[in-house]
Amino acid sequence: MIIVTGGAGFIGSNLVAALEAAGHEDIVICDRLRDGSKWHNIAKRLPVDIVSPDDILAFIETNAARITAIYHMGAISSTTAVDGDLVLKTNFTFSVDLWHACARHGLTFIYASSAATYGDGECGFDDDNALAALRKLRPLNLYGWSKWLFDGWVLKALASDTPAPPVWSGLRFFNVYGPNEYHKGAMQSLVSKIVSAHRPGQPVKLFKSYKEGFADGEQLRDFVYVADVVAVLMWLGVLDRPAGLINCGTGEARSFHDLAVAAVAACGDRPKVEFIDMPEAIRPQYQYFTCANMQRLRGLGYNQEFTSLEVGVADYVKSYLLATDRYR
Repeated sequence: MIIVTGGAGFIGSNLVAALEAAGHEDIVICDRLRDGSKWHNIAKRLPVDIVSPDDILAFIETNAARITAIYHMGAISSTTAVDGDLVLKTNFTFSVDLWHACARHGLTFIYASSAATYGDGECGFDDDNALAALRKLRPLNLYGWSKWLFDGWVLKALASDTPAPPVWSGLRFFNVYGPNEYHKGAMQSLVSKIVSAHRPGQPVKLFKSYKEGFADGEQLRDFVYVADVVAVLMWLGVLDRPAGLINCGTGEARSFHDLAVAAVAACGDRPKVEFIDMPEAIRPQYQYFTCANMQRLRGLGYNQEFTSLEVGVADYVKSYLLATDRYR
C-alpha cells in the first residue's frame, strides 16, 4: 500500500496517476476536497481509500503492516498565505508526525520541500545537506519558511540520531507546471493563466522588472514539467537508500518571456507581449532568478533527461489545456 498525501492536488494527483499506470493497485489518497473542484483531479483514479489528513495518522497505525511508502505532497502551498498558525500546523507539525510514523514502522518517506527555501537566491541553489548551509538561507514568505523549518528539523533530527525512515528524501521543487493545477487559482502556473486568458491577436501581459540587470520579462525561473517531477518521485520510490534533500528542477533558467512565447505559439498564435506594473505588495518577495543545481540527483544515478520548456509547454497546452478533457 502506498499513501499519497495531497493526492488530489496538483503534483499528488499526477503521481497517483503514474503509480496506477505502473501497476500499483493499493493507493490511498490523503487529502481534503474542499470546494468540490479538486475531485476532478482524481476522477479517473480508483484508490482503495480516500482519508482525511485528520485521520491519516490513525490509519497508518492500523494499517502499518500493509504500507510500504508515504509520499507526502500535501501542504498549504500558497506563497501569499498569511495564517502562520495554520501553515505551521499543516506544513511543519504534520510533516514531523509523518516522519515519526515512517521511522517507527520502517516506511519509505518522500516529501515535498520547495525551492522557496532558497529565498532570493543570494546563497545559490545548491541542495547542500549540511545544517550550516541551510541556516544561511532566508525564505521570502511564510510558505517557504515552513518548508525551510521542516528541512532544518530533519537535518537536526539526523544529527541527533533521532529515529529516521530507512529510506527518505525531501524534494525542493522549482517552478512546476502541468495538468491538474487548475484548482490552485492564483497559484497556477503562468502557462495555464496565459492560455485561459488568451484571445487571438491580444498581447500576453507580463510584469515589468524592478531590479537592475533584468529587463522587463527577462526574470528567470527554472520551469519544470510535472511529468518530469513525477518521474523523479517514482525513481526515488524504488531507491534502496536515503537520498536526502534534493533539488527537482531542470538545471536551466528560462525567462517569463520565453514561457509566454511558447504558450502562445502552442495556441497557434503569434506571440505579443505587454509589460504591466507588478503589484507593490509582492515586489519585496519577488524572485528574479531560480535555477536548480542538479548534480546531487545526477550523482545518485538519475539519468533521465528533462523536458525542454518548448516541448513541455506545447504538450501541456495541446494535450490538456486546449483539449476537451484537460485532466490527467
